[in-house]
This record gives sequence, C-alpha cells and structure tokens, in this order.
Amino acid sequence: MNRFFRLLLAASLLFLPATLIASERFDGTWHTKIACPPKGNTEGFTWNLDSVVLHGDLRGVHGTEGQPGSFVLTGKIKDDGSAKLSGDGIINSRQYARRVFAHKGETYNWDIKAQFKDTDGTGLRNEGLGIVGRPCTFEFTKQQAVPEAPGL
Repeated sequence: MNRFFRLLLAASLLFLPATLIASERFDGTWHTKIACPPKGNTEGFTWNLDSVVLHGDLRGVHGTEGQPGSFVLTGKIKDDGSAKLSGDGIINSRQYARRVFAHKGETYNWDIKAQFKDTDGTGLRNEGLGIVGRPCTFEFTKQQAVPEAPGL
C-alpha cells in the first residue's frame, strides 16, 4: 500500500505544473467594452473599462465602487475559456434602467455568459424573458504587457 501512495503522489506532481499553467492562461489586463442598446424609453449606453484576471479570477470596475453609477464585473474563467460572470451595479439614472420602479441608488445584478480565447473574448447578458431586460454585449481584448525599461 505504501508504494501505491508514493506512485500516486509522484504522478500527481507530474501534472501539477500543467494545472497551474492552465489556470493562469488568461491572466493579465483585459479591455472590456459593455454595450447595451436602447429599448423602449430606455436609452442605450457603452462602457469601457479594464478588467484584471489573476489565477483565472476576473474583476473589473466601472465608476466608483459602491456609488450610484458603479458596476463591478466578477467571475471565474475556466481553463477552456468559458465563464459565468456576474455584474453588480447601482443605478445612477432612471433613463438607463429598464425596470418600472427603478430609482437612483437601487442595486441590480446581471448574469453574463462569456467565452474567452487567448487574446479576446465575448459575452452576453442573460436578459431573462426579454420583457424587462435587453441584450447587452461584452467584448474583451487582452492588453499586451508593456516591457519594463532597462535600468540605467
């Protein structure tokens, strides 16, 4: 039995580096563009923000977090590039909110299904039945790291 566990440990250590590399495949800064078209009396908008991915965890912030008009995008990107993201926001103006009784300071949450590749990705907000929601789209573009200037 003791030999079996040693072999199992050795085999798991062989695959550990590949697992660590895969989980960091998407790490870096991603330019994120969120576009929501107008619907009915509600105006459309486009937000541009940078999201950071570290160990496969994505986080991006539009506005001042915790204040009206803010939006926080979070979620885990799987090794195959698929992701279920969550967007949590605070309404700033009723003219951009679809709910009948929406008011400034009210919180909202979006579910986003996304797919990432090595340097880009797309996502779509779950709009529910489509009666109240609208099909907001997400575009992700990985930013190239800027090399550090050599020391003088």
